[in-house]
Amino acid sequence: MEHTENSNKCNSKSTTAKICPNNNNNNNNNHYIAFGFHHNTNNNQYHETYPPLLPLPPLLPPLQLPFPQNHNFRSRTHLHKPSFNQNHPFLATPSDFKIQQISASKVLQRQNDVSKQKYGRRVRAAATTTESVVVARRPDSGGVEGPVISLLANHFLVQFDPSQRIFHYDVEISPHPSKDIARLIKKKLVEDHSVMLSGALPVYDGGRTIYSPIEFQNNKIEFYISLPIPSSGSNKSGEIVKLQKEGQQIKLFRVNIKLISKFDGKELNSYLNKEGDDGGSPLPQEYLHALDVVLRESPTEKCITAGRSFYSSCMGGQKDIGGGAVALRGFFQSLRPTQQGLALNVDFSVTAFHESIGVITYLEKRLDFLHDISHRKTRGLTNEEKKEVEKALKNIRVFVCHRETVQRYRIYSLTEEVTENLCFQDRDGKILRIVSYFKDHYNYDILYRNLPCLQISRSKPCYLPMELCMICEGQKFLGKLSDDQTARILKMGCQRPRERKAIIDRVVTGLVGPTSGNHASDFKLQISKEMTQLYGRILQPPKLKLGDRGQVRNLIPSRHDRQWNFLDSHVFESTRVERWALMSFGGTSDQKSHVPKFINQLCQRCEQLGIFLNKNTVLNPQFEPLHLLNNVKNLESKLNKLHRASFNNLQLVICVMERKHKGYADLKRIAETSIGIVTQCCLYPNLGKISSQFLANLALKINAKVGGCTVALYNSLPSQIPRLFKHDGPVIFMGADVTHPHPLDDFSPSVAAVVGSVNWPAANKYVSRMRSQTHRQEIIQDLSAMVGEIIDDFYEELLKLPERIIFFRDGVSETQFLKVLKEELQAIRLACSRFPGYKPPITFVVVQKRHHTRLFPCELDPSTTKNTLFNENILPGTVVDTVITHPSEFDFYLCSHWGVKGTSRPIHYHVLWDENQFTSDELQKLVYNLCYTFVRCTKPISLVPPVYYAHLAAYRGRLYLERSDLSTLTRSSNISRAAPPKTTPLPKLTENIKRLMFYC
Repeated sequence: MEHTENSNKCNSKSTTAKICPNNNNNNNNNHYIAFGFHHNTNNNQYHETYPPLLPLPPLLPPLQLPFPQNHNFRSRTHLHKPSFNQNHPFLATPSDFKIQQISASKVLQRQNDVSKQKYGRRVRAAATTTESVVVARRPDSGGVEGPVISLLANHFLVQFDPSQRIFHYDVEISPHPSKDIARLIKKKLVEDHSVMLSGALPVYDGGRTIYSPIEFQNNKIEFYISLPIPSSGSNKSGEIVKLQKEGQQIKLFRVNIKLISKFDGKELNSYLNKEGDDGGSPLPQEYLHALDVVLRESPTEKCITAGRSFYSSCMGGQKDIGGGAVALRGFFQSLRPTQQGLALNVDFSVTAFHESIGVITYLEKRLDFLHDISHRKTRGLTNEEKKEVEKALKNIRVFVCHRETVQRYRIYSLTEEVTENLCFQDRDGKILRIVSYFKDHYNYDILYRNLPCLQISRSKPCYLPMELCMICEGQKFLGKLSDDQTARILKMGCQRPRERKAIIDRVVTGLVGPTSGNHASDFKLQISKEMTQLYGRILQPPKLKLGDRGQVRNLIPSRHDRQWNFLDSHVFESTRVERWALMSFGGTSDQKSHVPKFINQLCQRCEQLGIFLNKNTVLNPQFEPLHLLNNVKNLESKLNKLHRASFNNLQLVICVMERKHKGYADLKRIAETSIGIVTQCCLYPNLGKISSQFLANLALKINAKVGGCTVALYNSLPSQIPRLFKHDGPVIFMGADVTHPHPLDDFSPSVAAVVGSVNWPAANKYVSRMRSQTHRQEIIQDLSAMVGEIIDDFYEELLKLPERIIFFRDGVSETQFLKVLKEELQAIRLACSRFPGYKPPITFVVVQKRHHTRLFPCELDPSTTKNTLFNENILPGTVVDTVITHPSEFDFYLCSHWGVKGTSRPIHYHVLWDENQFTSDELQKLVYNLCYTFVRCTKPISLVPPVYYAHLAAYRGRLYLERSDLSTLTRSSNISRAAPPKTTPLPKLTENIKRLMFYC
């Protein structure tokens, strides 16, 4: 049986348009316009030459709209615009059409201004209720530390006419069509009824919103539109509506258009220029959203849309990445309010789509155990194989190839019975076999009779044989990519700065980009085709503190990539590992023979770094088969045996694996929550030719996991930021992250993690807390308890409560800023209230790494031309806090790492709350210096360590749930999707483990 994803049947009516007059028009006579769809008889896209296969069940629930009608972007506050020097050409034009320029000398002159500013000027008093929370405003006109450099950013200035009115119309289409059909309907309205639309070229968001630069003739219009789209069943009256041409079916759509509101851009212009700033004016969302829809209209008509990105084969074609997936090149675009005015952020993008091939061929490519299914047509599926097939196919849209139709069907599950045994009831109540039905109606012998059919309805038996279905084109691949697929995707998207900039420039000026249509000019928009030129600064690297045989050695990373090494140096704080063991999982005899040499070389490398690793293990290396990782009970027994051999005081187990294995999750969970031992895993292929770098990496991780630290800042934080930090006033740095289950996972809990530093002033050791919480809940539900426990640990270490809390929060989108701030700031305060009279000042910073702003060295800068670094990435320490940042809020972009491959992505730091009253220079220096203290490497990392550690801890929590997730997969494949089950709590860490950085 077949079931259309969007069954658009309606009663037969005359095709008319009913126009309701304006409210201010006293004429009560309604106007009617009849029209039809003029089809091309040479185009058989819509021809229905075969009868429908089987009757269809009732309509499916409507598809989700691309984004809500009143989609919010961001809620902003104001700040007075800084004044800039007018003598330099490197700056973009603001939205009021006046040229505004900035000079390097003016940036340097800010140093004097900063020294005169009062530090307590901007942050509101701590709110007593969450309702009074307002996002922090920029404290100054930007930082001044570091030499100034010229840069380009992939932001393109968008000028708009504030007096241009936009008319917002609600459009209701019944029956609810697919996105493609909805756009066909909108296209017919524009083509055939230009007069009724006052000659306007309106834009459509694909859902229920139309924006027009001109008011339509009437406030309400009702149309009946016929489109020649085949239907597999009868309409509600039991009749099939036909066009004049015999055999051609049509569908009738009722379209109601109603004026909702009228608005201009004056409020947005005032917001961007910070006129009448009262510190609490929100961003005018309506006008900004309308302009965003305008700029997306042309790309939407020409490209495959996926989120805020567009993909097209004209940007280099598609590439097979294996496993039934192909990669397409495309671009991302987003309209953003910035200090220079409105800017269109455009970036190069690559993503994976399902390959448009037959379902059988797709399964051959996707699943290894079906690689030869086309040669073994009588093969069936075991229960476990069937679960994997269902998981691979669920929610994919397909079309049938045994008859001509443009209908699309969504796969919900597989049938319980194989095709050979599958029957259904026809309209007359007669029981028919699927195999017989296809032979009688289509003269087709089903070949794969021992495979189940596809179930294409949530609730009713609607079946399609796999071999007659094709994967629809343009579906984003939501499954987890394999390592090989990921590598191929990354390679396609890995362009050096010059190449990436050229691609972006071609997109903006190209045939499918945001400037390709006439819609922007109709709304009086002017889009610059040049990237924004601006100034950044390069922060200087901090002096680092290493060990040297009990002495302290200082080092300033002077290389261009800011990397350093341990030549003639030790880690700053080393540990002694007296009791440890080694377990081997799998491996050939030749690979196992390398183990003694590996142990010896690892001990030597540890000694060179000042770490003591006993050359004698508590037991001889334990060689186990790889499949032990599949047996949780036996694995735990083996680990307990090792633990008892060291009198329940085992410090470390090094696990050498033949290859990556899903049992890694069980190994970590058992070791850290059941037994209480630290583990360090590595792979046998790395033991064949052991490099010094490999051994050093292992040694650094082992040292950190058992309580040591790699490096510290030579000049402590109190000496660097004396206004805020004191040696005897400890400060805690906290990081938080929430990791969500896979996009196709409808039931697994999300995992939240919070980490906090517990030493001062070094601030380079972090304890962690993890919790599972409601499926896809972004707000950290148990934040108060986790923060309270970490503060307890801090107090136990230092015998003092932290005098300041600096909280870095990862994974928050701009639309969630206020919600996260209100709820999580209150949770932190609640945790502090456990201690009488304890109200430390809190700074709450959102850390965004999944954004699309890129910075490029400016080719016009004489220094970059001279040293030919234009094709290189920006240097570590590059910071930007003007022009492309928020008009009034406290944010900045910082690239703290050296990009070895591709184009560096700076991290966006956005301060939502700041009771500590940081200046731009103070916070930027703090974040950059902390990036040098990460325990796993000898170079600055790309994002502030508390967030990196929180991400690692959240991933570890996800591992603890991984096995139970696999056992409940079948629950997500039921025809009727149930509500998410009760959240499974994470197992508790043992007392000795929870105080260590076991997750790093």
